[in-house]
Amino acid sequence: MTKNTHNSLSLHKIGAVSSLSGVPTPTLRVWELRYQTFQPLKTESKHRLYTDDDVLKATLLKRLTEQGHGISNIAKLSTTDLNNLLQQQQETNQRKAKADLQSQSVSVAVVGLALAARIESKKFTLSFNNQAIRITDIFSNLAQALVAKFQKKSQILIIHTNSLDAGTQVDIHRLAEINHALQVIVLYNFGQEPIIESMKRCGMIVRREPISDSDLADLIDALRIVDTESSSARLTPGTLIPNRKYDDIELMRVARISSNVLCECPKHVAEIITLLASFEQYSRECLNKSTEDAHLHSYLSTVSGSARALFESALEMVAKHEGIQLREGSDL
Repeated sequence: MTKNTHNSLSLHKIGAVSSLSGVPTPTLRVWELRYQTFQPLKTESKHRLYTDDDVLKATLLKRLTEQGHGISNIAKLSTTDLNNLLQQQQETNQRKAKADLQSQSVSVAVVGLALAARIESKKFTLSFNNQAIRITDIFSNLAQALVAKFQKKSQILIIHTNSLDAGTQVDIHRLAEINHALQVIVLYNFGQEPIIESMKRCGMIVRREPISDSDLADLIDALRIVDTESSSARLTPGTLIPNRKYDDIELMRVARISSNVLCECPKHVAEIITLLASFEQYSRECLNKSTEDAHLHSYLSTVSGSARALFESALEMVAKHEGIQLREGSDL
């Protein structure tokens, strides 16, 4: 077909189509010859010229093939059909992303109606800018929570109480045991210093109100595995940082055992875990003390806790390789 009657059209040589669409010239030729994807206009000198619609078609085909569509199935579709297919693909991708986000969400049980409403608000969601928070249970107060049946096991138990006294402390410990919560965050208005310090030593995060949305988000974020591409397959980004598997005494025993074997890796890994656990605890204590630099301490606690958990998994692999029992009377 000759082309000298199409002055109203914007026409392009194949090299320009390649530059505009991002599809290599050889690929365009294959699509045209094998699948009749394009019907270019030909000049009297036999040069092929392509329309703007051809450029759009090549662009859409490139995007769709990159998302897994076979070129043989879509090569002859019109640009309208390709646009519709791309829109469907994007909707599918969005649904998958939403499902992935749900699977990585943090499950939370909340004691305190006002606190629950605050966490569910859009404003708080903007402060908590990583994975989503999924509230599994809401209770008006500790007394109700202690006699109620939890819908699901939550990863984090967040409690608001007006006062922290000895009785409240016992109730919080009982509730954490009933729910099997991995982490507990307590927000209070008034409290006795010895009680507060005792709860902190038990690994709970205890903060006095008022606390901003961003600070509360930092407290929750500090409890989760840092999202890195190098994370072990045994530690999923977005999940909670597990508690320590091995205390300092167990790690000291492993370090002494390793001196009797040729490989020093168990000793070195045990020492690294001890240091990381100490720094993790230090960062957690900084979070408990004040809101100053809360975001930094949240990040440091998250990184050190994630690293500690990964090294604990590494220690188990090393111990298995060396035939070392990590706990006396245990296979690990």
